Amino acid sequence: MIKAKYQSVLDLGEKLKIQNGDVKVEGNQLKVNGTANTQYEKNLIWDEIKKVGGESPTDITADIKVADTSVFHRHTVQSGESLSKIAKHYYKDPMKYNAIFKANTDILKNPDVIHPGQELIIPNL
Repeated sequence: MIKAKYQSVLDLGEKLKIQNGDVKVEGNQLKVNGTANTQYEKNLIWDEIKKVGGESPTDITADIKVADTSVFHRHTVQSGESLSKIAKHYYKDPMKYNAIFKANTDILKNPDVIHPGQELIIPNL
């Protein structure tokens, strides 16, 4: 029953390819462990847990580690995107586009010119 309640969390973990994932039911509590690729992906898991269980759920414990702490995330540019649109997605603030630009000056020469297929580092702020 408890596992079914949090099925969307488990599905997201599979979609994100959480490493060393382990799920156990102990009594009325679900215990979830694993390693997310980036802090952004860990945040997505926690957002889904809170969406299902509320702000402070008592029927689930999660120990999610992060494999790559050097970046917040890695993003592949899609057609129609801009650095400000990407910054709004990851940081909820389009004006933080310059942080993404500065983290990618090895492949970007102008913050107004990005191309589909480029992999950008989304830095930790």
